[in-house]
Amino acid sequence: MANRNRRRVRKQQQIAEWVSKCDADAFFNVLTSQELLEVADAQVGEYRERLYPPTQTLAMFMAQVLNEDRSCQRSVANLANSRLRIGLSACSSATSSYCDARQRLSLTAINTLLRTTGRLCGERGAHRVLGRTVKLIDGSTVSMPDTADNQSSFPQPDTQAIGVGFPLARLVAVLCLGSGAVCDVAVGPYQGKESGEHGLLRTLLDSFSVGDVAIADRYYASYFLISALQTRGVDVLFAQHAARHTDFRFGKRLGSNDHLVEWHKPPRPEWMSEAEYTAHPDTLSIREVKAQGRILVTTLRNHQDITREQLGALYAERWNIELDVRAIKTTLGMEVLSCKSAAMIRKEIAVYLLAYNLIRLLMTEAALHAGIDPRHISFKHTVQSWLAWQDRDFIAFASNLEQRLQFYRFIASKRVGQRPGRIEPRAIKRRPKPRSLLNEPRGVARRRLARHYRRAAA
Repeated sequence: MANRNRRRVRKQQQIAEWVSKCDADAFFNVLTSQELLEVADAQVGEYRERLYPPTQTLAMFMAQVLNEDRSCQRSVANLANSRLRIGLSACSSATSSYCDARQRLSLTAINTLLRTTGRLCGERGAHRVLGRTVKLIDGSTVSMPDTADNQSSFPQPDTQAIGVGFPLARLVAVLCLGSGAVCDVAVGPYQGKESGEHGLLRTLLDSFSVGDVAIADRYYASYFLISALQTRGVDVLFAQHAARHTDFRFGKRLGSNDHLVEWHKPPRPEWMSEAEYTAHPDTLSIREVKAQGRILVTTLRNHQDITREQLGALYAERWNIELDVRAIKTTLGMEVLSCKSAAMIRKEIAVYLLAYNLIRLLMTEAALHAGIDPRHISFKHTVQSWLAWQDRDFIAFASNLEQRLQFYRFIASKRVGQRPGRIEPRAIKRRPKPRSLLNEPRGVARRRLARHYRRAAA
C-alpha cells in the first residue's frame, strides 16, 4: 500500500511538472499579461489533477479553433507530441478524455475571460470621441451540425424542410472600435420570442459604461433602445430607420441638414411590461443630420462640440465591425460550428471569440510598441504569425523580452490598406461544382439510391 501511494504521488508530481511546462499558461502569458493568467486561474478554481486540467483544455480548445484542422484528433496528437518532447510517455490517441474535459469547462469562466480580454484591449487601444470610448453593435448568424439537441435549442428557419436545413444561432456583439475586440456577446435562437437582435442586445446593456458612445446601423434606431442607453449615460449614433421620415424644415435648426427634433414615445410593444413602459420618458430630444449621403440620428446634440461632417466621418467607422465579423466568421472559420450539442455550441462560440480577442490583444500590444493604430495591422497576418510562433519554446519566449519585442515588430510590419468608401459586390466569380441540391433527408436519399442500385444489379 505504501509503495502504491508513493507511485501515485510521483505520478501526480510528474503530471504537475508537465503542466507547469506545458503551453497553457504561456498561451495567456505571452499574449497578454499576468493579469489575464490570474483571472483564468481564479475562474477555473479548484480541480482534481488530470491529464487535461481546465487551463490546458481551454488553451487546446483555442488552438483548435485557430488552426485550419479543427479536429479533436489533431489536438490530442499535438498533446502527445508535447509530452514526448519533455520526456513523458505519449497519452492515448483516443479523443474521449479531451472531449469530456471540454464539456467540463465552465461557460461562465470562458465568458468572464472574454469580457476581461475585451476590457484589456479597450484600455490599450480605445478609440475616443470627445474623450469618450466608442463601441460598435451588430448581429450575425452561425450554422451548426444538424443534431436533435442543436435543433431543440437553435431551430432551423421554418422556410427549410425538416431534415434538409441546419440549426441556426443568432449573435449580437458589442465591439470596441479602437481595438476591434469583443466586449460582450449574446447568443440565442434565430427565431422565436425575444430572439431578435434588439432582444439580445437588451441583455448586453451592462457592457456599456457611462460616457460611452454606441454606433450601429439603422436596424437599431428604435425609441426604446435609445432611451435605455440614454438612461445609462450612453450616447448613440445610428442611421435613421427606414420607417421614419426626416424633414429638416421642422425642429430646431442647427445648420444645413442639421436639426433637433422631439421623438414621441410609441405605443407599448407586447414584450414590454407596463412598468418598463412607464419608466421610459414620453419624449426624446434627437439630433438628425444628413452626412455622406445618409440620414443619421444621434444624442450628441451639441453641434459646436461635434459637427455634422464629424458625425458623418464617425459613422463611417461603423464599417469596421463588418470587417471584424468577417475576421471572426471567415478568417477564423466560425461561420459553421462543429459541436453536436447546444451546450457545447455556446462554449465553442465563446472560445472562438476568446481566441479572437487574444489575437486582437496581441495586435494592440504590437501597435503600442510600433506607435500606430491597432486597426492598421493585418488580423490574418497576426493569426498566421502566432500559429508559426507556437512551434517555439513558449517558456523561453515568454521570459525573453527582446524576442517578444521582435515578434511585436514583425506583426506590426504588415499594414492593411486604407480604402475609405470601398464598394464591393456581394458575389463570387468562381462557379461551384455542378452538384444537385439535397432536398430531402440524407437517410431518405440513401435508401432511394440503394433501391436504384439493387434494381440495376438485378
